[in-house]
Amino acid sequence: MSRRIIHSLITALILTTATQAADAKKPNIVLILADDLGYETLGANGGQTYETPNLDALAAAGMRFDRCYVQPLCTPTRVGLMTGMSNARNYIEFGNMEPNSTTFGNLLKNAGYATAIAGKWQLGHDKDLPQRFGFDESCLWQHTRRPPRYANPGLEYNGVSRDFNSGEYGPDLVSEFALKFIEKNKSKPFFLYYPMMLTHAPYQPTPDSPDWDPKAQGEKVHHDNKHFADMVAYMDKLVGKVVTKLDDLKLRDHTVILFLGDNGTGKGVRSKLRGVEYPGGKGTTNARGMHVPLIANWPDQIRAGVNDDLIDSTDFLPTVCAAAGASIPSSLKIDGHSFWPQLMGEKGQPREWIYTWYSQDGVPPIREFVTTKDYKLYRNGRFYNLKNDPFEDKDPKHVVDLTGDEAKAAAKLRTVLAQFADARPAELAAKSREAKRRSNDKPAPGAGRQRRAARTTSEE
Repeated sequence: MSRRIIHSLITALILTTATQAADAKKPNIVLILADDLGYETLGANGGQTYETPNLDALAAAGMRFDRCYVQPLCTPTRVGLMTGMSNARNYIEFGNMEPNSTTFGNLLKNAGYATAIAGKWQLGHDKDLPQRFGFDESCLWQHTRRPPRYANPGLEYNGVSRDFNSGEYGPDLVSEFALKFIEKNKSKPFFLYYPMMLTHAPYQPTPDSPDWDPKAQGEKVHHDNKHFADMVAYMDKLVGKVVTKLDDLKLRDHTVILFLGDNGTGKGVRSKLRGVEYPGGKGTTNARGMHVPLIANWPDQIRAGVNDDLIDSTDFLPTVCAAAGASIPSSLKIDGHSFWPQLMGEKGQPREWIYTWYSQDGVPPIREFVTTKDYKLYRNGRFYNLKNDPFEDKDPKHVVDLTGDEAKAAAKLRTVLAQFADARPAELAAKSREAKRRSNDKPAPGAGRQRRAARTTSEE
């Protein structure tokens, strides 16, 4: 064997060893997003209505955040979460995300991570979208179509449709896919984005419910919350399966788990939080619609405790990139603030405020506001003192009528709003108007537009 060949083999071995050593320093990341799960539902947060032992254990051993706020509805939150940008900059319409978006999937894939998304999609119908957004593998509900999601569901595996009719439960199938992905990639860094289907309506029996029917077909739009507690418990059980799998593979000490909800609990659900009744407020821009649980856990790395910093849905992209050592291109206009330093025991640079631009369809009505821990100012001048009115139940004050500390606070918030005066690109607003026009012009199936509108609303 020539010296040149030997030298080449040694060089290759050194490079491979160096790459493996670098990968060994990168933690695995599992980001779990529960559907329609408000802050009040977890026992760790003081919730008294539901059983959440697995999440409570993660919170007790990790960091629990008391002030995580997202958008009031599903798609707006997911777009902000995945891109790190305010909806003002890139949100087009409900049920879709701009196909040219760069997501945390793209950035972590570029950083050498194996990537997968498993669960609810609702971001566009093209078969290759999950892969374009950076995910090597996908197992999704509501991707290319909208079949049932719970008993006897329809799913898409890497864009290929599969229907199940033998008593399968959709969340179990997605869980199996997620666990197989973890096992398959146990020897290299992986990023699993797990946007769960639970606990969204319709509130149907789970396989653990006494009245579970393996022959059940379809989903009915209703607001009976009889089985909501069962669904919360089953969601918690599936989170526990992820933890158990990581333990069994001896990966737990090398894996960051982040858990949050995508918006407040559905309206009509009444829970109890620290002895007080707490109605679900999904779709509203007060705390009941936007305040969600957030838990971060990484054994021996993330210090146990409660954090009071403001966290926004846009903060997750820079945070997971910081955890992975993934660079964010300067061309991306990121609004999120990484809270990775806080997870590592440092003070970091906590937010002083959260800016929110919210519209279900990307067109008016648009609600735009800035929130601090104590005050909230809407673009139209409505002002709330959250210390006295945390859920905006009282009549708002108007900015021109304020005095003293409230006037000073409002002046600062007006300055923040001014920074975002031109955040919405004109061409994006035009795209939203065109998308809304197409939606209105689309023929309605079944009983007509009214029925279609009711179905769309149920999936918000």
